[in-house]
Amino acid sequence: MTAVVDRPARPATRAERTDSSPRSGRAGDVAAHLFLVGWAVLVTVPLLWAVVSSLKTDREILTSPWTPPAQPQFHNWSRAWTEASIGSYFVNSAIVVGTALVLTMLLGSLVAYALARYTFPGNRLLYYLFVSGILFPVFLALVPLFFVVKQLGLLGTYPGLILVYTAYALPFTVFFLHSFFRTLPTAIAEAAFIDGCSHAGVFFRVMLPLARPGLVSIGIFNFLGLWNQYLLPLVLNPDPDRYVLAQGLAALSVSQGYRSDWSGLFAGLTIAMLPVLAAYVLFQRQIRSGLTAGAVR
Repeated sequence: MTAVVDRPARPATRAERTDSSPRSGRAGDVAAHLFLVGWAVLVTVPLLWAVVSSLKTDREILTSPWTPPAQPQFHNWSRAWTEASIGSYFVNSAIVVGTALVLTMLLGSLVAYALARYTFPGNRLLYYLFVSGILFPVFLALVPLFFVVKQLGLLGTYPGLILVYTAYALPFTVFFLHSFFRTLPTAIAEAAFIDGCSHAGVFFRVMLPLARPGLVSIGIFNFLGLWNQYLLPLVLNPDPDRYVLAQGLAALSVSQGYRSDWSGLFAGLTIAMLPVLAAYVLFQRQIRSGLTAGAVR
């Protein structure tokens, strides 16, 4: 009589492990690259199609939407800028977004620096109050925000929209810059204090220049978010003379007198995209470094 003994499974040899892991790694790389290629096509093709359509005639857009223009119609852009009021919408957006961005960066950096470098009662409570603003859905605040702005007499004005934009972008700015100020070396600030620098001097002359990478990154994020903002101006800016670009393009698309001018509409859409594309192209390195820093810290 022989006894059957269960032997433990033999561990894989190094050769077997090296044979299987590269294959699974290559399959994962191929799947990741296919996904990224598909995503790039989904993002790039509509942008290129809009730019190419802005250089066509209305007839070419309707009859041959996927072919390049027979002769580029650059006057579509000038016509959209002057006759369709895209120029005034662009200036309104630049005034509102530029001023709100300056206020957001100044106030956000001051608040983040105070919360990150000074210890006082209620410090963490204030920080979490600011951070909780990121999680609050903006559409839930539209009705009370409308009545507050109306009671202040700021409905349909530049100051009203600038203040709301600043309050909208401030929580994420404080959250982002708080981690940057916490990582800055304390010895430099202490040396500045010993040399007789005031608290304001340490902030503006020492700590703020050191936090420049974080300031650039959050400035770009805020610019992109505020430039493409549509919901807030739709509710708080009913004056057509002060429409921002998103409002102006939406009004053009439904306007009865402009509904057949597709080339002008695509030209206006391209003009509205140019600042965002320029920001991506010029500051793509800062955007990547900002995302990486936020993931590590």
